[in-house]
Amino acid sequence: MAAHTDDALPTQSLTRAERLDRLPFTRAHGKLLGGSGVGWALDAMDVGLISFVIAALAQAWDLSAAEQSWIASVGFVGMAIGASVGGLLADRIGRRQVFALTLLIYGLATGASALATGLVMLIVLRFLVGLGLGAELPVASTLVSEYAPKRIRGRVVVILEAFWALGWIAAALIGYFVVDAENGWRWAFVIGMVPAVYAIYVRMRLPESVRFLERTGRADQAEAAVRVYEESAGQRPVPSPAIAEEPAAPPHWRELWTARFRRRTAALWVVWFGVNFAYYGAFIWLPSLLVSQGFSLVKSFEYTLIITLAQLPGYAVAAFLIEKWGRRATLATFLAGSAVAAVLFGQATTVPQIIAAGMALSAFNLGAWGALYAVSPEIYPTALRGTGSGSAAAFGRLASIIAPLAVPFFIASGGSSLAFVAFGIAFVVAMVGSLFLPEFRGAALEET
Repeated sequence: MAAHTDDALPTQSLTRAERLDRLPFTRAHGKLLGGSGVGWALDAMDVGLISFVIAALAQAWDLSAAEQSWIASVGFVGMAIGASVGGLLADRIGRRQVFALTLLIYGLATGASALATGLVMLIVLRFLVGLGLGAELPVASTLVSEYAPKRIRGRVVVILEAFWALGWIAAALIGYFVVDAENGWRWAFVIGMVPAVYAIYVRMRLPESVRFLERTGRADQAEAAVRVYEESAGQRPVPSPAIAEEPAAPPHWRELWTARFRRRTAALWVVWFGVNFAYYGAFIWLPSLLVSQGFSLVKSFEYTLIITLAQLPGYAVAAFLIEKWGRRATLATFLAGSAVAAVLFGQATTVPQIIAAGMALSAFNLGAWGALYAVSPEIYPTALRGTGSGSAAAFGRLASIIAPLAVPFFIASGGSSLAFVAFGIAFVVAMVGSLFLPEFRGAALEET
């Protein structure tokens, strides 16, 4: 992300959004990306941990496949509600406020899960964890997207999403070294409390969205926020035209289905649904599926860790291509690769085949996630950005509720190969949906 100034823009009367777009990637951007990314990684760590905990609890509590499914799915029920409510709140009270609140909710609920004495208590706590998780992810991507310079915005958001891989790797390491020990699953949940502490940092150190501040009539705060980034780039402030001081009326979610946004909303929801179904159906059950194939708990955790490491190159390639090919082409390509890899994984029988197909699935799938999080905030104007991203994520979470419950049915009907064929079909549906999304590579975010 080399330093660059957009000389095509005039030097006078730039809007604050244009002033942000003309900047190079600065240290201030790096702090925002890193601060948001750590929160993102902690989210991934929590989601990843439950896949290892389920495998351990299946033995410790003698859980049936249906009971294991409910532990996984109830968290996604919370995530569906959290994503929808979190997006609406982000457009009303601010991105940073919601980000910090959600980290606090799921961090405390995760720590409390360590005290669970039975299945019902754990299910209730996993629902609360899901509320926080679901709200945080679209809000964080919206905040970063609104600060990133337009020519590298997609790449910055993909890098943000790449922190997910770090969190999942951390979960795999905790699963390998901690969960298999006596009461190890409880200690894993204690480690998951870290987000509650991190929430304090988020609330105090990360900036609020300039666009949100302007829309809510806080021009002075918006100006101060922009100047922090200009100073970080070594540039002098440029006068911005006056804006209305009266706060704008909050949007209603029904605006997502007006003639202007209907096609993009429908396409985005289809992509979110397909990706969620395939990803969570596969990866939440992965350790348990390996155990069911005769591998020990330790070996299944080891193979899952290896497969998870492939997420990093998937993100790296997606981050490069998203500004070369564009959002739509990158997303569609990675979804197509995910579909092929899913079918191959379902047919794998030997350890090398399982690891190779699993790594391909991991790389393509997470690269697709990166592109999806980059495009989601871009296709709506400022007033609807949080609502639009959150609503799409909420609809996708319906698939993540269904998928873990459907896996036992697939396995009973046709084994793991049938399950992964179903995941491949879901990826194909998502790929078709991605072809109908608008392309915003290099374009400024819409304000109205």
